[in-house]
Amino acid sequence: MRRDLACGALLLAGLLAVPALFPQPALRDFLIYFIAYGLLAMSLNLLVGLTGLVSFGHAAYFASGAYVFGLLMQTGQVSLPAAMLAGVGGTALLAFVVGAICVRLTEIYFSFITLAFQMFLHSVILTSVGLTGGDQGLRGGIPRPPFLGIDLGQAPVLYAFCAVVFVACLLLMRQVSQSPFGYTLRLVRDNPARANFLGVNVVRVKLGVFVLAGAMASVGGILLALFVSGAYPEFGFWTTSGEAIFMIMLGGTQLFVGPLVGALLLQLLNDYVTIYTEYHGLVLGSVILLIVLGLRRGVADFAYALFQRRASAVLAPVPEPVKDRVA
Repeated sequence: MRRDLACGALLLAGLLAVPALFPQPALRDFLIYFIAYGLLAMSLNLLVGLTGLVSFGHAAYFASGAYVFGLLMQTGQVSLPAAMLAGVGGTALLAFVVGAICVRLTEIYFSFITLAFQMFLHSVILTSVGLTGGDQGLRGGIPRPPFLGIDLGQAPVLYAFCAVVFVACLLLMRQVSQSPFGYTLRLVRDNPARANFLGVNVVRVKLGVFVLAGAMASVGGILLALFVSGAYPEFGFWTTSGEAIFMIMLGGTQLFVGPLVGALLLQLLNDYVTIYTEYHGLVLGSVILLIVLGLRRGVADFAYALFQRRASAVLAPVPEPVKDRVA
């Protein structure tokens, strides 16, 4: 716990120091996008890496948090923290209802039914024009009223707020992954039959992590909606879920921070490739294929395995030379 808190404090200090050292607004905007999509990837990895559940529809909860938060803020009668809590709570309830159906299925059936629910939510967003704005998204912007002396209308304050929420969510997910519940999830992933034999309620455990992952994804959606002052159907489209899966593939699933590495790489590729060519999809797909097929694991997983091999080689005892015996 102390080590995790220390790492979290260092990460927060680094995030806050970067805009101070490099005050360009574009860098600050890039980091907020990284924070939002990093939370999406990290929350998905609770299902993919920790539990072995590959969800194709995780962006539904990213969009749910953004829309619930945005609609409540547009009423002008709810404080910003209350709207955030309502967005997370409402998304957790949605994830509970959807998860109660999905977690009873396994493998590809689980993956496709999560995709079906996501496309259903996306269709609801598009057709509910009076409420959600349809394909134009929430119109009128999302207000940022001050609370507790914090004015999110100022760009540096908004960035610092996003960084603090981001690190807090990472610490929460880290503690869950290292808790007895987290190791129960690993048991369910590796051998669900043995977990059931040992008395673990596999369906209940899967449902619990499904709800937690949905709630954490909603925080990313809320932060992005707060930053762009709106919520859009693309937040809940299948391509957003695909990007989250790409982030996990690029970064890896074994290290806790692997999805964050993948999120950073994908955001960098998206930003720089689109500058130099209009065929960014082709270039991006080629780079992902080269990394996945060349390394056969995520970048963070590959680097960690390489470090372990070199550390083992350095620490390995040197065999003593065999002395000739004189008869």
